[in-house]
Amino acid sequence: MIAAGLFMFVLVLGFIVLDWWYFAQGRSDATRYGCRVAAVAQPVAVPSASELAARFHPSGILPLPHGAARLFPNERRMVLQPDCRRFASRFRTAWPMKGSIDIASGEGGVELVCTKRIPWSSAIVTLLWFALVGLGTAGFLISYLLQGGFTSLSGILMGVGVAGLGTLVFAFGLVTVSLAYRLENTRLMQVWEELRQALRGADADDRTSVSSGDVRQSEPSRA
Repeated sequence: MIAAGLFMFVLVLGFIVLDWWYFAQGRSDATRYGCRVAAVAQPVAVPSASELAARFHPSGILPLPHGAARLFPNERRMVLQPDCRRFASRFRTAWPMKGSIDIASGEGGVELVCTKRIPWSSAIVTLLWFALVGLGTAGFLISYLLQGGFTSLSGILMGVGVAGLGTLVFAFGLVTVSLAYRLENTRLMQVWEELRQALRGADADDRTSVSSGDVRQSEPSRA
């Protein structure tokens, strides 16, 4: 039994480590890896996907103040990865979040559809933990009731105490997950906005340079 338990522990730990490692990879096949939690779609001021690719470094990376975006032009996808070390709060939660971005053609240009993802191991372990606490507490109370545990005052107090403890642990888990999600979502949305600003800024620089060139060309003609 001890050997089986140790083997199961090593197996679960290995799954979590490999899951997080593959989740953080900046490869094309890993862009859509992870449990989907939400999505956001917004247009950018870029006429075509080819001009969007021109905004990136030849290696396909666009450095951002709090992370980086990596472009895969052949797959028409990007991956957006925040870097927690660049934020004021460098705390890393158990639910890291990245953005899988699909590049679509919209009416006014290119539209980016960002899907928020977390590692599968984080989602599975979280669901199992809530199921264990919730179903375990409910199962104990049902079994306790069937055995006549609530027939005495002390039994009632014990049942209420167990129910209160289970509810408290469940609520603590909900608060922890909610705060972690808010933190990771805020980080990802900040990097998402930095990406959109970088693309808009590059487009504005192009328009400014074109306008300056037109002005310089018109000055000799007036002379």
